[in-house]
Amino acid sequence: MNPLRSVGARLGLALAVVVAAALILVDLIVVPSLERNLIDAKLHQLSEAAPGIGSQLLNSANYNIDETIQSASDSADARVVYFDPITFHPPRLRVYADSNPVTSADIENDSLAQRAFVRARAVKGTTTEHGIRYAEVAYPVFGGPVVLLRASLHDSLRSINLVRRRLVVAGLIALAASLLVGYLAASIFARRIRRLERAADRIASGDFSEPVVDAGRDELAELAAAFERMRQRLAQLEHARREFIANASHELRTPLFSLGGFLELMADEELDPKTQSEFMTTMREQVDRLTKLATELLDLSRLDAGRLTVERERIDLVDLADTLADEFRAVARSTNHPLSIESGGEVHALGDEERALQIGRILLENALVHTPAGTPVRIEVDRRDGEALLAIEDEGPGIPDEHTGQVFDRFYRLEGSKASGSGLGLAIARELGELMNGSIELDLPPGRTRFTLVLPAATEDAPFSRENERLEEPSLQ
Repeated sequence: MNPLRSVGARLGLALAVVVAAALILVDLIVVPSLERNLIDAKLHQLSEAAPGIGSQLLNSANYNIDETIQSASDSADARVVYFDPITFHPPRLRVYADSNPVTSADIENDSLAQRAFVRARAVKGTTTEHGIRYAEVAYPVFGGPVVLLRASLHDSLRSINLVRRRLVVAGLIALAASLLVGYLAASIFARRIRRLERAADRIASGDFSEPVVDAGRDELAELAAAFERMRQRLAQLEHARREFIANASHELRTPLFSLGGFLELMADEELDPKTQSEFMTTMREQVDRLTKLATELLDLSRLDAGRLTVERERIDLVDLADTLADEFRAVARSTNHPLSIESGGEVHALGDEERALQIGRILLENALVHTPAGTPVRIEVDRRDGEALLAIEDEGPGIPDEHTGQVFDRFYRLEGSKASGSGLGLAIARELGELMNGSIELDLPPGRTRFTLVLPAATEDAPFSRENERLEEPSLQ
């Protein structure tokens, strides 16, 4: 990376620009303003002293004029010149008395004194002579004379120039310090950014082993915390993906291995018709198991990809319970499971009828397969606080408390459960329920196990036909 393009160099340069701009503003605004204030203060001082000095000189005797003007000069801290008019048309003045004992040649044609005489009012301003700037106030005394007070601004302006030079020196020092401090501070900040960059590269390459840590308390630390949450979530997803692949491979391998074994036996052995029939029955069961597993895996992949859509329609849960009972009545009879329906009246829900029926099949099949023969199984339909409920309840041995939080995990099966189960049914049921703005609840009252599909209840004016609206998971793409 080009050092001039680094964050440290840019931040240091930015600080230097700010300091330089501040110096320029000080030189263009503050120093001239200070200079104007000093000049205005001096002019104000002279203006305040001029009337009194004019009165003193006007009332002073001729023989005492030099002493009076010198005393006035000392009190005003300024050179005092007393002009006497020679003619009024055209206006001409001559120096009658001057506190400068050397010469009055430099003041004889003073423009401010001429203007004050012509306008008959006080005039003030500045003038430059031989490179030295003076503050002047010309005050006309009653009767025609003019008093001029002149004070050098050299010392005041020299102090201002000294301040300006010191500001420049201090500014240059501040400029260098800002470059250094800005570069160092930004370099520290940049190192934190580079650590986050390396962490992002590790996460992008699939390495989730090292946590993302930043000890600061600013926005960058919050970004690091967000990176850490992302790392943990991606690590969980990666673990789930590997576990899913391993479990899916295992579930597929078992029936395929079984099918392969039976096919070899049928090809290599001379089997009697009864044994062949038994083998064919077992092979059909394995094919059904593979078909079911493939269907479940396809549903899960669609759910994960956000491509599985559900309709939003009015569902009669009593009719849906009757359909479930009709489908599983033969299975329940063959396994000696008393199957019944309980309903408190008509209950309508909003959701996808085919997906709700799929969930009901999963829950009812679990109740029939994973409970001993003779266990009563009930399908219940009810309403609760604006929700429609379809529950499958059995009086089997139940689920241990330590497993209740895992029964909805993919490929999770309780010990001793039937080997033909894939462990995907309840996971699919839960995700389908959530996709329809509902949920799957598990309750374990004493001596019973109850899974409930909870859906939003339909209002009375909701149509029975399918609507155009669809519920869809946000796409992950």
